[in-house]
Amino acid sequence: MKLTTPMTITAADSETRIITGRIVAFEEPANASTGKVIFAKGSIKPSPVKLNLEHDRTRPIGKTLDMTLNEDSIDASFKISNTTAGSDAIAEAMDGLRDGFSIELAVDEYVMEKDGTMRVLMGELTGVALVTEPAVRSARVSEVAATEGEEETPEDSDSTVESDVIPTEGDEVENTVTDASAVETVEAAQSVTANSKPIGGFTSKPRSPITTGGSYLEHTIKAKLGNEDSRQYVLAADDSFTTNPAFSPVSYVRDVAQNTNSDRPVIEACGGTRPLSTYGMTVSIPKITANSTAATVAEGGDPTGTTAITSSYVNATVIKKMGFQRYSVELLDRSDPSFYEIMLVNLRDAYAQATDSYVIAQITAGGTQATATAADSAGLISFVSTESPAAYTATKRTAKSFVSGTSIWSTLLGATDTTGRPIYNAGNPMNNAGSAIPTSIRGNVLGLDYYVDPNMVSTSIDESAFIIEPRSIEIFESPALTLATNVPTTGEIEISLYGYIAAQAVFAGGLRRFNLT
Repeated sequence: MKLTTPMTITAADSETRIITGRIVAFEEPANASTGKVIFAKGSIKPSPVKLNLEHDRTRPIGKTLDMTLNEDSIDASFKISNTTAGSDAIAEAMDGLRDGFSIELAVDEYVMEKDGTMRVLMGELTGVALVTEPAVRSARVSEVAATEGEEETPEDSDSTVESDVIPTEGDEVENTVTDASAVETVEAAQSVTANSKPIGGFTSKPRSPITTGGSYLEHTIKAKLGNEDSRQYVLAADDSFTTNPAFSPVSYVRDVAQNTNSDRPVIEACGGTRPLSTYGMTVSIPKITANSTAATVAEGGDPTGTTAITSSYVNATVIKKMGFQRYSVELLDRSDPSFYEIMLVNLRDAYAQATDSYVIAQITAGGTQATATAADSAGLISFVSTESPAAYTATKRTAKSFVSGTSIWSTLLGATDTTGRPIYNAGNPMNNAGSAIPTSIRGNVLGLDYYVDPNMVSTSIDESAFIIEPRSIEIFESPALTLATNVPTTGEIEISLYGYIAAQAVFAGGLRRFNLT
């Protein structure tokens, strides 16, 4: 398992090109790439590593100069390379633009606490990155300078350097050249006398008379009739990228066009996920199947007429969601923009969409079909007004979320009252029933938190919308992990991103599925 957590720089000295700061705080909560994390005391040992820029291992800017293990932290100093990127990093640290440290850690041993926090017990430090956003604000940059020493000025040099003088018309120039056979260098002595009168600029008309589309057509016809001047004019006018493609390079941008994201609206509408245990492929969830009852009992009477609770286990099967990519080492080393970064982002997006679709399927299988209604504004109002009380009856808890696909979203955006005024898509409608706007996939519908999920069905059919009481479904998930291996015969690299998830409806009545009339 790899995780990263940012800390803040305490000092950056650019006279010696050194940046100093705390990189690890023990027993202090931080935000890592896997979520909340706490590093136990002694869980990480100092180790000389490279300092990368924004976790890009292809862009190292320095290396460890010193690393100190304290009672509650690890402090480190890094020597920054004398490169453009290194100098920029020092300047950005000084200005507070990029003033955070973030460690790169290979986790060997950890436990998951009840609140979902990962407690790291043992890990190997593999790198440190200079980043923009730190998680812990306990330290800041204290000193920055620019170079290791002052540059020598022309006054400090034994030799005198004269700036080049470009002679103009009227200048007198004397050139003396030493014999090349006697010395290896050639010296030039220049004596310049400035012209007393200023020299003005000048303009001239272009040689070619072709300045309009009509004149081009005229000389094209004359060229075909044998006029040599016109032929030369047309040839000159034809000089373009069409006739000279070698001088038309392709301009590539570094931003990659993608149509994926890591949003999981249905999982968010269910209240998110809980940490998954590190062992086993089944999660057993205890559930009360019959509640106890209470009755009036006479003084000294026998209460055995009341009913005690009964319970059972609801089992959720743990499944693995995994993405895979094979690529050449040349693509890793020499791609621009970095193929590895884009590929990893794409894999993470695919993993997010797969887990979200899995939870949608669990709600479809384990929820309760709502009373049939039309897929129009009145029908959606009926859906909420009927199924929200039904969810409360079934769970004794109120529903919190309304989630739908894009077709129901479109219906909400276009919903109007009898006078034509928007119901949901207006700044302050008179009959304010909520908010659903084109620029956000979050809103409010009749008091329920609204989510738009592109992974749900995109047409207005059954299961195109859900009303959710979050505690009616249990979702357990492990951190997403990466696994990289080499193919010996080709030198290719195979990388997988995977994680484990288990979801199970525990109260069907708290998950109301839209039912089209």
